[in-house]
Amino acid sequence: MPVAVRWGRAAPAARKAVAEPDDETVVQTAAEAAEGVVFAHYRQSDVRDLDVTVTFEEGVLEVDVYLNAPADDADPEAVADEAALAAQDAVDDLFAGGDE
Repeated sequence: MPVAVRWGRAAPAARKAVAEPDDETVVQTAAEAAEGVVFAHYRQSDVRDLDVTVTFEEGVLEVDVYLNAPADDADPEAVADEAALAAQDAVDDLFAGGDE
């Protein structure tokens, strides 16, 4: 499920108080959150294929989650959607300073 979200840069006064995360940190945070959701639903050995693609350029986060897993206990498409949204939420928390 592709998801794209745009974050506005902090106002100059806010930038002095709180440093924004770098792009690599944003991408890593989003990918780890998405993978965490998938592996909360499935054992790693049950996942046939998982591809989490995250980009963050010019304030735009794009998350694409492809999941090939058995539909016995959970719907893989719903899990992939949940994983993409979790990635977005994790990045929201990162920009909020984790205080939410």
